[in-house]
Amino acid sequence: MNIAIIPNLTRENAREVTRQICAELTKLGACAMLDEAVRPEFTGTNAQFLPQDRMLGSCDLVIAVGGDGSIIYAAHKAIGANKPVLGINAGRLAFLAGLEQHELPLLERLLTGGYTTERRMLLQAQILQNGNVLHEALCINDAIFSRTGAAKLTGVEVLVNGRETCGYLGDGVIVATPTGSTAYSLSAGGPIVDPSLESLLLTPICPHSLSGRTLLFAPQTELTLRATTDSELGLTCDGAVPLPVPRDAEVRIRRAETSAYFIRIKTDSFIEVYHTKMQQRG
Repeated sequence: MNIAIIPNLTRENAREVTRQICAELTKLGACAMLDEAVRPEFTGTNAQFLPQDRMLGSCDLVIAVGGDGSIIYAAHKAIGANKPVLGINAGRLAFLAGLEQHELPLLERLLTGGYTTERRMLLQAQILQNGNVLHEALCINDAIFSRTGAAKLTGVEVLVNGRETCGYLGDGVIVATPTGSTAYSLSAGGPIVDPSLESLLLTPICPHSLSGRTLLFAPQTELTLRATTDSELGLTCDGAVPLPVPRDAEVRIRRAETSAYFIRIKTDSFIEVYHTKMQQRG
């Protein structure tokens, strides 16, 4: 089995965790593969070093090493190569991690088939101007339509399946997947949603209202977001650099046709993982 490893080397513990993964895979008779660019960091690991495109094309699955942001980054790479991803925590909470550092002996189950894959819905986010698509992105966690300029109230109009439904004054809105319900949407007061319940979450950011609450929509819903004030707005997808949204443009968000696949080796449920992680933070 060929297993590509994508570590986030800005994480303090990622190098050591990656070396341990390489050693464990070598012991199991699997081939650990790393990007040619990180060869100097992992000499002596018996890993195979390839350009990232070739590595992703020839691997059977992807291991991401880091926190949730690192796992999402690697998952985007894995989606493009149609490969499942296993997250290994070398950060803090890492809700998406399938294993912790002390659980690396469980990697044996990758070779014996002792694992499952979870399909996670994605969002397709588009910036449109006069009917033309200016930018398009896939989102595993969320798409955030928010101000990028001066700190002042921003107005956002929301259309649901083309019909004007509601509006908010505040810092913007978050459209999240159930996977992203434990990310920024949670910090903004949104609910925690089991990833098996496919849906779109619309969460206002710091709404200037006593009644601003998250709205939960069916997965086939299309949301259109428009600015109603002259604020400078941007679209941020999965924490990437914000894309500017022109004043006369709109953001359209719907369920993507493709999905992400995360490997689960352990049998703990989503709610068990959530409670464990939040106790760790506690």
